[in-house]
Amino acid sequence: MGAREKLQSHANLDGLAAQLRGYVAAREIGHGLSCLERHRKAIGALAPGQAHSASLLLLLAIWTDMGFSPSPPVKDLLSRFDPGSCSSLPLSDYICLRLAHGMTAMADESMDMAVSHIDFVLNLSRELGDSFLLAIANYWKGRCLRRRGEYDEALIYSGRGRDLALELGYPRMAAVMQVLESWLLFQQGNWKEALRISAAAETTLRTSDDYVTLGNIQSFLGRMARREGDLERAIGLFSGAIELYRRRDPNHPHLARTHANLALSKRGLGLQLQKRIDLEAQRRRKTSESIGNALSRRPPTAQVQSGLRLRVMELRREALEDLKAAREIYRLRPTHHGLGTVYINAAYIHLDAGDFHHAEREAVAAYELGQKKSDYILMGRARVQLCMIENAKLEEDIDGENDVHAQRALEYSKEAIELAKHTQHHYLLATAYLWQGLTQCNSNLDDVEAAQTSYAQARAACNANKDDNIWKDLQALRARIVHRGDADHNLKAWSQGRIEGKTFHQVSEEFADLVITRVWEQEGRKVSRAARRLSISPKKVRLILARVGRRKHR
Repeated sequence: MGAREKLQSHANLDGLAAQLRGYVAAREIGHGLSCLERHRKAIGALAPGQAHSASLLLLLAIWTDMGFSPSPPVKDLLSRFDPGSCSSLPLSDYICLRLAHGMTAMADESMDMAVSHIDFVLNLSRELGDSFLLAIANYWKGRCLRRRGEYDEALIYSGRGRDLALELGYPRMAAVMQVLESWLLFQQGNWKEALRISAAAETTLRTSDDYVTLGNIQSFLGRMARREGDLERAIGLFSGAIELYRRRDPNHPHLARTHANLALSKRGLGLQLQKRIDLEAQRRRKTSESIGNALSRRPPTAQVQSGLRLRVMELRREALEDLKAAREIYRLRPTHHGLGTVYINAAYIHLDAGDFHHAEREAVAAYELGQKKSDYILMGRARVQLCMIENAKLEEDIDGENDVHAQRALEYSKEAIELAKHTQHHYLLATAYLWQGLTQCNSNLDDVEAAQTSYAQARAACNANKDDNIWKDLQALRARIVHRGDADHNLKAWSQGRIEGKTFHQVSEEFADLVITRVWEQEGRKVSRAARRLSISPKKVRLILARVGRRKHR
């Protein structure tokens, strides 16, 4: 190549780099992707010795993170820059290559390695003297720290990236960083500020074609709605996010993640409907006891119940289809954390259906995926799931090994707590303490004092408010603790003639609740054996156990 051709090539690469940088700043995704497509040949020929090759390679890494699929991939292009060729590079070019290596490590879910590359760049911020790249570096480090569960520090770096972008006059670029910031604030329990910031980011990006970030905002709002228990709204928001992602790429990894979140919301809505069915069945049984066969007098109610049951089955089927769609996308674009979330959500659905074998298999698979990448959040969630499964096995008394299931559940809850402590995922830590407390309250362990401590630790971990869905679970644990503690208190009071204003009938009912429950536990949680021992009907035993929350209504 002659001198004139070299100058022209250098000028072309410089112009291409300037264009791509401008499209990143303005979040003009369509223009950027079209530009990259037109220059595929030049990009594929990038090599050491070319002017602007390092900076262009970094921009290619940035665009790969934004959805472009270069051929060859960035990792292969980086391999052309061996240590020998890098030793003669200007410092600014070497910094660009290190930051590009950071992005490829992020894509491989090697967050520790990614942080080491990014830290190298941040430590040379003065030498770099490029606020645009520093904004990217801070933002990427915030994302890495978020994946590691280090939310407090992640918030600092995402804020730095946002401020740098605003100083440069790039509000859309800053808005992308605000979306990460809002998620981190949500994890810290600052919901009001999280909503304010995400709304501001959405307003800034609304007229752009950055469908992925707009989808991220909808998905984030969906997760907030799900935590609040507003599952219908969550389903609508997740569905909206899916449509936005599809406008950019029908197989985008975020699409898979949102299908998994949508499945969990449908599962939650199914549980809400099932609770309505159980409460109505309980009400109708009480009515039938007092006025005879009420079922024949309420055919419309029976029809409503049947419709609700069909809807529960439909939601479960739809949730499994969403998880199947997520698995298929992750098969094409595998990520450990994403696929692990699919396994966890599938385990929930199988557990709801009483399929302990499949639930356990999915939870174990999630834990093993987490181990491969030292993903403490995924491993912690999987251990909580296994604790839930062991408690369910104990509750159903499926094999007569209740002591084994109780101990396993307790061990899993303790492991989940230790894993969660490696992160700043307060909700995960609270959930682990919650399930430790529920396990300590089960009929085999019956350690009320320990459960009380677990309840206090769960409250302290998440600082739960009544808008958060975990509040209901905490209240359920508290009710169990109170019920267990009240039993001994009531026996002592009754023996001294203290009935605290209750009628004899009320005292008799409370005594029946206590005695029948304890006999049922002593008889291996067998209804028929408890009924024979007490010389009462099995139906009476089931009614009492359902009333005190020891068995589900059938």
